Amino acid sequence: MGFMPPSPQRSVSLFVGSISGGIDDDFLNRLLSACGPVRSFKRLITPANKPQGFGFAEYEDLDSAIRAIDMLTGIELPALEDMCANKKLLVKADEKTKTMLDAHKSSRISTDQEEERTKDAKARIDELVTEINNVSQKAIDEGRLEKEKGDLPENQRGLVISEIAQFRERAAKREREKMRDMKPAAPAPSGPKVREWGKPQNTQASPPLPGNGAQRGFGNGAQGYQKPVPFVKAESETRDDRALPGKSNKTDLQLEEERQEARRRDEEASFRDRERRYEPRERNKMTALERGIARERATRDAEERDRKEIRMRLDIWDDDESDELFYMDRARWRHARARRLEAEEAADAKSRAYEEEEAENLRRESEDFLARQMDEMQALAEEQRKAGLLLDDGAPVRLNVALPAGGQHKEGPKEKATVFGQEEEEEEAAKRRKVPLVKLDFSVTETTEKAQERLEKIRTEVPTDKDTLFKRKVRWDGVTETMIDRKMEPLIKRLMIKYLGEMEEEDLIMFVLEHLKDHKAPKQLIEGLEPVLEEEAIELTVSVWRQLIFESMAYSDGLLTGDMYVDAE
Repeated sequence: MGFMPPSPQRSVSLFVGSISGGIDDDFLNRLLSACGPVRSFKRLITPANKPQGFGFAEYEDLDSAIRAIDMLTGIELPALEDMCANKKLLVKADEKTKTMLDAHKSSRISTDQEEERTKDAKARIDELVTEINNVSQKAIDEGRLEKEKGDLPENQRGLVISEIAQFRERAAKREREKMRDMKPAAPAPSGPKVREWGKPQNTQASPPLPGNGAQRGFGNGAQGYQKPVPFVKAESETRDDRALPGKSNKTDLQLEEERQEARRRDEEASFRDRERRYEPRERNKMTALERGIARERATRDAEERDRKEIRMRLDIWDDDESDELFYMDRARWRHARARRLEAEEAADAKSRAYEEEEAENLRRESEDFLARQMDEMQALAEEQRKAGLLLDDGAPVRLNVALPAGGQHKEGPKEKATVFGQEEEEEEAAKRRKVPLVKLDFSVTETTEKAQERLEKIRTEVPTDKDTLFKRKVRWDGVTETMIDRKMEPLIKRLMIKYLGEMEEEDLIMFVLEHLKDHKAPKQLIEGLEPVLEEEAIELTVSVWRQLIFESMAYSDGLLTGDMYVDAE
């Protein structure tokens, strides 16, 4: 059976990354819809309720997905947030989807209708890009937007990253508290107390009838069945009176306005908190800068005063009237200079003698150390020789040559045999002399080999089962941020390329690195990666967590893993 191209009506999910800061979902939906019908667009949200720089778009047909990849990839979108740089949009598919799209693209027939759709999509995309560029330029002209001027200095980058992490933690905590406060209260208990929901009435009960009619609920009383219940009000009033405790009667618009107001208050409080912490630091920087400027100004003023004073002295200088010792008493000046030179030479001789003494002490210490090493090596060699592990190189070989006392000429064959036996013994002695000697200085090599063997053993002991692996405790004191940046980042990037292909956007990698630096659980990492990697999020988390457990086990044993990874590259 021949190859049948897939149906163009099949939905396709594409990865949309490198989204500039401030670009909202509404504009992205319009931009993606310009290439074809979009079924859904999902974008990850940070704990601080801020959208990430990547997401997933699901198109209803293959042709729309192909147009999105060809026409949207590389489009530069302006940043609508302060201190953010413009980014080029990235739209791509995974390997399976890419193979399917390539097969469909090679099998479809180009038609005038398809060319017209492509032309309309190109015009619509250009229109949207021009619109967002105008919005960005207008914000810049009005001073509401400030573009990124460059990277932070190295001495401030770690501080800013830690402040951002603390801000996210506080925002997440406030969000959890707010959600906990918004939970509805327990419903009112059923039974007779339900009658208390109505407002108290001023209607007076009619006189009780004799017999059982005087009981509550019978007869013509206030709660009797002979006439309508008097506390039933109009529809709006009844709905207000019977509102359950813990539930609000506000409209969705009012609730959204309250949420926006609460968010604005949280942002204002966060801004005040940052301002409170940053203001003393900036004030100290300004004070230090002012002190430095004052020192430079004082130095310049002193140099200028000295310059003016020397210039004035040189203008009125006269050798005959000078009070300098060089001009007044030349012999006395020479005597003073000689004494200064003698003092300097004495100081130099003292310094040279001290240096020679230090060199001699160092030489003696080196000789003593080498002598101790030689004694230790000889003692070790003697122990190995006694144990039979070391042979004396060049030891005399005993030859067992037994010739008869007389008749040497008569016993020719026996003499030849004896000579052959002598040659064999010489060969055996040479073989014994060529036996490789045991290295004496093998402490470093032995330690390195033992450490490597222990690391290999630890690597085989790292669990591969997901449940067992996630139950193991990570030694975060051994997994430092420096190690995460130096060793875990290349591993995570390699895994991302494996599952998503070549990618220019590093927001997903930074998301995983920040998760590790915050010492969060692996299940939270899987939940954060599932919208992007789907079922492959578990495989990536398992690979990352195996490396963390390997580093923790090695740290517990006092070993350094170096560039060793638990999984072969």
